[in-house]
Amino acid sequence: MNRKTAVYFILAVLCAALLSASGCSARNVSAQPVQQQPLQLPSDALPGAGSPTVFMTTDISSAGLMAVYEALGLEARGNVAVKISTGEPGNTHFLAPNLIKDLVQRVGGTIVECNTAYGGRRASTAAHYQVARDHGFAAIASVVIMDERTDISIPVVGGKHLREDIVGARFREFDFHIVLSHFKGHSMGGFGGALKNMSIGYASSAGKNWIHSGGRSRTNMRGGSQDDFLESMAEAAKAVADANSGRMLYINVMNHLSVDCDCSGRPAAPTMADIGILASLDPVALDQACVDLVYAARDSRDLIQRIESRNGLLTINHAELIGLGSKTYQLIRING
Repeated sequence: MNRKTAVYFILAVLCAALLSASGCSARNVSAQPVQQQPLQLPSDALPGAGSPTVFMTTDISSAGLMAVYEALGLEARGNVAVKISTGEPGNTHFLAPNLIKDLVQRVGGTIVECNTAYGGRRASTAAHYQVARDHGFAAIASVVIMDERTDISIPVVGGKHLREDIVGARFREFDFHIVLSHFKGHSMGGFGGALKNMSIGYASSAGKNWIHSGGRSRTNMRGGSQDDFLESMAEAAKAVADANSGRMLYINVMNHLSVDCDCSGRPAAPTMADIGILASLDPVALDQACVDLVYAARDSRDLIQRIESRNGLLTINHAELIGLGSKTYQLIRING
């Protein structure tokens, strides 16, 4: 390791230690010092040997996506679901079909989604399928709206708010799931990554109300507190992971980093640069690594403000608390 790389490695370890010591809570993480000390990770940075591995590339391309998938060493087999967001009409920040095409076709995957609970063009099955066609996803693979007929309940083990999660009934048709998420901000959750895609993303319309209300209503998303909602997302994500133990992998694409979600038809323009693609077999480690990279970027003030103003880091903290995964991880840069 040369002197320059050694300096970068020391900075990376110090930054990881500071974030770990703070517990990454919205109340005690200061955005400004982190922005003044941008994290530049060497290819062999290891902030937590023996912890879950997160692979990273700065090559945001179909080749980069294939590279992080292959690095995981877990082949998607059988009837493979690729869970994405199809994006609300008017939004152009969702994952581009040309970016994900090679991976989806390599695994013989079916693109899966569920209907929304807030109205819009994806609230009904017929309209949602049309959006998938309009946005180019039906041109690269088959598309299934998992709650097009009905939904089913799956158990939540160890939850504080939820005892069940309500997902699209066609969830059970698939042998393996790739959770392919666009990491960005979110108007309610603070940020959206793997955990949100697993929870709100897999939930039927009724399930989305169930999570938003903290397990109080299947027909109205209001009634629960903000923290109840954030913790319920973690619990619903755990239910999905438990139902597919050993048959899931997680990839986050950190581009078009708007403070708004792909569910917004009029999202704010991104005010920070793209970062890369990350992948892991641990969704908590994956989202934590993405959050750490946001906090380490020079131009992330807006996204950090969005995360902290919604107490968004509670979702990751609660996910670790209930045993979904680990916030301590090993970051390995593979190319780019």
